[in-house]
Amino acid sequence: MAKRSRGTTRPGQRRPTQRSTPRPATTGTTAPAGRPSLALTPEEEARAAELEARLVAEERAAEESRVRNRGRSRVAPEAGPRGRTREGSLLAARAAEEYTYVVRDVRRIVQIGGGLMVVMLVLYLLIEVLHVL
Repeated sequence: MAKRSRGTTRPGQRRPTQRSTPRPATTGTTAPAGRPSLALTPEEEARAAELEARLVAEERAAEESRVRNRGRSRVAPEAGPRGRTREGSLLAARAAEEYTYVVRDVRRIVQIGGGLMVVMLVLYLLIEVLHVL
């Protein structure tokens, strides 16, 4: 026997809309009464130009500060992480903190590797060249 549907819906589904009247047919030549026109008034155009000029000025200032910071980071002994993160963001802070650990670990690896190479060179000289051992 088939299960009857009593107006309930399954999870993830919406109830069908019940319309009492059919939709009015529009030809698309005239805008509906509730919608604004797409043309901008002169005041709106002036406001948009002002906002755009302000955004351009902020972008220039940000680019200049990036250029200044880039010059500083070359001089600084420890540069921050490379990548596309915003300065002051949580991700940038975490990356900078992690970067300090990575720099320290790489220095230790280079020191230990260099020390081992020096020991191997000394042993080679003692054993093969000088025949001490």
